[in-house]
Amino acid sequence: MNRTLFLLPLMMLVILTGFFGWSLLSGRDPASIGSVMIGRPAPALPFADALLKSGKPVLVNFFASWCTPCLAEHPLFTRLKEREGATIIGIAWKDKPEATRAWLAKLGDPFAQVAFDQDGKLALDWGLSGVPETYLIDAQGIVRLHFRGPLTERDLATILPLLKAGS
Repeated sequence: MNRTLFLLPLMMLVILTGFFGWSLLSGRDPASIGSVMIGRPAPALPFADALLKSGKPVLVNFFASWCTPCLAEHPLFTRLKEREGATIIGIAWKDKPEATRAWLAKLGDPFAQVAFDQDGKLALDWGLSGVPETYLIDAQGIVRLHFRGPLTERDLATILPLLKAGS
């Protein structure tokens, strides 16, 4: 009986180590937790309703002036707007409007429209887990892509064909 009680914690440790090892070696990307938004109509954005119903793809980007990864992805949004003519809606999440305005004045404003979600209610509707997050809405108003974290050059390879196909 004593020996069994001694071995029980050791067996639990071996089992947990096995699960952790499997998850590390399985090759799955821990950042790809999926999104319930894919394939569903985009949640309402009353301030940008005309943009969402324009009949062309739209990017919706949740960002904040205090967010370092948002700073890193900002040049990609500027490039998407300038070179590709992308329509981008920016939503400043839990940020002070004056800080957002100063940030955009300093870095440039790639957004067709900017809204403020200081209380986080919009973020709940969109299933946001943090900033930055970006959604690609197709010409019919359906969420086609959801990126958690900053956009990268690699992500543009996925986004550009969808932006061009719906234009």
